[in-house]
Amino acid sequence: SQVCIIFSDFGKMQNVCNLLIEKLGTSVTINPPHFYHTPEAIDTLRRQVCVTAVGNTRRKAQEVCRLFGQALGKPLLIKEEETKEWGGHIDSHLSHSADSQTLQERIRNATAYASCRVFAVFEIKGKENRRNKLL
Repeated sequence: SQVCIIFSDFGKMQNVCNLLIEKLGTSVTINPPHFYHTPEAIDTLRRQVCVTAVGNTRRKAQEVCRLFGQALGKPLLIKEEETKEWGGHIDSHLSHSADSQTLQERIRNATAYASCRVFAVFEIKGKENRRNKLL
């Protein structure tokens, strides 16, 4: 019989494979893993990349404000300008030619990357305004 198991954790997959080999010995054959990304996982990656880009933009704006003795206020506009994605196999198993690849090559070929460029406008508060609010 053949059993197909889908793992979302590489470490757990290795532990289960090792346990099967330990308990069943040569009576079990474990095929090389097939790596892929579900649409949900890619969507999560896109959101995380965008949120990180906004956070980076805010930190940079805060540094610039500090240089000029200003305080960064609330965001007035945040716009996602460009998103790029590359690598990875979305919701599809690797081809049969993948059987000749090493595990490291399979992981590298299935790794998904994304980048996001955002445009943000923040309110800038002068030092005088902050002092007046404190008084």
